[in-house]
Amino acid sequence: MSLNLDRSTSRMDRVQSPLIPLVGELIRNNPGTISLGQGVVSYPPPEQANASLQSFLAQSDHLYKAVTGIAPLKAVIKHKLAEDNQIEITDKNCIVVTAGSNMAFMNAVLAITKAEDEIILNTPYYFNHEMAITMANCRPVLVNTDDNYQLDINAISQAITPKTKAIVTISPNNPTGAVYSEDSLKQINNLCRDRSIYHISDEAYEYFTYDGVKHHSVGSLSNSKPHTISLFSLSKAYGFASWRIGYMVVPQHLLMPIQKVQDTNLICPPVVSQYAAMGALETGVSYCRQHLAKIAEVRKIVGEQLSSIPDICSVSPSSGAFYYFLKINTSLNDLELTKRLIEQHKVAVIPGSTFGMNDGCYLRVAYGSLQPSTAEIGIKRLITGLKNICGDRVT
Repeated sequence: MSLNLDRSTSRMDRVQSPLIPLVGELIRNNPGTISLGQGVVSYPPPEQANASLQSFLAQSDHLYKAVTGIAPLKAVIKHKLAEDNQIEITDKNCIVVTAGSNMAFMNAVLAITKAEDEIILNTPYYFNHEMAITMANCRPVLVNTDDNYQLDINAISQAITPKTKAIVTISPNNPTGAVYSEDSLKQINNLCRDRSIYHISDEAYEYFTYDGVKHHSVGSLSNSKPHTISLFSLSKAYGFASWRIGYMVVPQHLLMPIQKVQDTNLICPPVVSQYAAMGALETGVSYCRQHLAKIAEVRKIVGEQLSSIPDICSVSPSSGAFYYFLKINTSLNDLELTKRLIEQHKVAVIPGSTFGMNDGCYLRVAYGSLQPSTAEIGIKRLITGLKNICGDRVT
């Protein structure tokens, strides 16, 4: 006897399908492709992270641990927040360790919303943020940034409704590489305070800034603790992508709702990863900074080459993360262009439509995982491909 299950409706029907796995499949089907797609770094975790694992492996107790993270790791995070972010942990806020900052974002959404609530995203947005909001039966409200992908404070203010629960900012930004000024972030944070909504600040790329530009943590602002949710990750700075470890700083009154979410989805963050994270954070930001010079060299190569085809490609200023977000002057759609770049020119990028940009052809170029020699080859392939594919399709 077969079951007649109704598969026609599900909350997942409204959620976009992530394009990175699709691009990954195209890369696998076209060996030799250089990826300018996924946002990862090339360097491994620090040796101290590996050494910390020995303490974990020596234990006889491998049971579940605290839902919000083990106390020794939270102590290290507390010190890091004070030193690097000027965020003080008091009786008004607290640390929750998570399996990456994507989980931290989902924790936040589920903790602060009910069905049909709204969360404001700035476009282009990070696709997993938009997906998480939709999964929670909430509505992402999209607000355009300016021509340089900086925040439009007035437009954000006008987008707030009685259903708005939060404004999300990502700085340094994925996918654009924009870094928001301290004044802009302060204005958003004050707006959230005045309108009794939350400011969710995603700071996964906190150390990746260039040309003297500085990152600012909104959780350091005075009187920000009751309405600020700050998200952090080890994936980028410490080469920790597969370890899935991050953390969030949340108002104390959100601790119990977030514990409910995390206990249901995870029980506790992977303890082995937490031990590795202790070693990484004890190594400190100097580990990331010793690799930044090479990333900055790659950034220069990529930026200079992209600027050589202004008739085909518009490149906005990018002072952070490891991305350039391109507007391509073509009548082709971004997915078709991406497929042709991979299949015909062996270079991969990510279509801009997955970041909410549907008013033209946009591509995200990621350079964090490239060596200078690979970057030169990859960017030349991209330039050649754009010229060959788009040269006769300029709009």
